[in-house]
Amino acid sequence: MTLSLEFLKKLRQIELRTRKIVNTTFVGEYKSTFKGTGLEFVDVREYLAGDDIRAIDWKVTARMGRPYVKKFVEQRELTVILCVDASGSGYFGTRAQFKLEQSAQVAATIAFSAVSNNDKVGLLFFTDRVERFIPARKGKQHVMRLVRDILLFEPRHKGTQPAAALEFTMHVLKHRAIVFLISDFIGPGYASDAVRIPLGLVARRHDLVAIPITDPAEQELPRVGLVDLEDMESGERVTVDTSNRALRRRYQEHMAAAVARRDRLFTQLGIDSIPLETHEDFTPRLHKFFRLRARRFH
Repeated sequence: MTLSLEFLKKLRQIELRTRKIVNTTFVGEYKSTFKGTGLEFVDVREYLAGDDIRAIDWKVTARMGRPYVKKFVEQRELTVILCVDASGSGYFGTRAQFKLEQSAQVAATIAFSAVSNNDKVGLLFFTDRVERFIPARKGKQHVMRLVRDILLFEPRHKGTQPAAALEFTMHVLKHRAIVFLISDFIGPGYASDAVRIPLGLVARRHDLVAIPITDPAEQELPRVGLVDLEDMESGERVTVDTSNRALRRRYQEHMAAAVARRDRLFTQLGIDSIPLETHEDFTPRLHKFFRLRARRFH
């Protein structure tokens, strides 16, 4: 595949911006936020005042004639899976960028944070089915491939069915992992009760973090008269009169109710979320999430 100079420039900009964010803002925060999968025994040392007596190695203590405790280190290596919604609605944006472009930058930041801590990162694209899965690996070049794929990926389908992606994730991940679900969380696939069960299963077995990415224009209709609207997933077109105040109010109430349902579902299932919008700098919210979550765990 031959990449255009414009695309290579965009890819380079994402790399430079993301690495700067990781190096200046998220150093240590990612590691504090996401803990390892367990503890590994490495050695013993003499007991010191204040040590937990449950860590005493009684066999070594008996042999040496004085108390010794076991030393453990966290098994640090983690697996991070980025589940990216590649459905038609991701190619919507009224400000600086599409939702899918924001997804790429957020995913890149998370991926670089992970590989900087020697973790593995994988990528899953989904629409109304799993479109592509790239197994988790380490290294900067692997991360750049993932970012490139997010920006270049052309799905075969336009609909959204997150349940299929969540069920696939449960099938391929044999050990506990960190799963970031990056989507606009809009569409029948999210409104249905069918998504509750797979979301809950993934959240119980893995560390699931939801990242809803929306555009300001989706929350309320601008007053611009007659407008042709097209559903980017179904292709359905409809003409609406945005000068109708009652219509604008109903639309705003409908979208607010959908967001409230989404957030209520996350709360009920114990899923952390980081709501983002296409026009904003996402780093402050990501930074706040890392900081608050690390504090909660400690």
